[in-house]
Amino acid sequence: MELPVIAAALPAFGWALHGSLLVRRLATARRDPLTGLHTRAGWTTRAERIATRSPRAVALLVDLDDFKAINDTHGHAAGDAVITATAARLATWTTRHGITARLGGDEFAAIVTDPAHTPGIAALHKALHRPVIYRGLTIPVSASVGFCHLADLPVRTLTDALSAADAAMYAVKGRGRRNNTPRP
Repeated sequence: MELPVIAAALPAFGWALHGSLLVRRLATARRDPLTGLHTRAGWTTRAERIATRSPRAVALLVDLDDFKAINDTHGHAAGDAVITATAARLATWTTRHGITARLGGDEFAAIVTDPAHTPGIAALHKALHRPVIYRGLTIPVSASVGFCHLADLPVRTLTDALSAADAAMYAVKGRGRRNNTPRP
């Protein structure tokens, strides 16, 4: 190859490499490093699309109960194991008909196109209340879940759905954490 061709190709190669690194960084920024779930920023755009296009969509919020006690009793690595297990259980329940996110700490969100495409609320409740085995320890886990059927809202927006799901989640927490199956 001639020197002018190489000199012209080097900047193009550099920009292509730089562009692919930026794309990778952006994708990484939209994924939670612990769970692999979407972060709030990565989740919101896709969730809004589902909210506007899927008439039977259901949004939900999940908050682990007594999570601080898990960290305080068993350590942060055990807490990370519980968060990772919860993320996997929620993503499995959502299947390919929705999207899940870790909003931060022990809080998760999901939206599904239609709850009929999931194993059902009882299955989610059962999955989220299974203990996590960590280094030979059995760690009890429970979660409060709030749902919102977007069709029940006067205006189907993700913001309103999450507000309603949040209120429903706190109503579940108010009834007692381990004894009540949330009703969608």
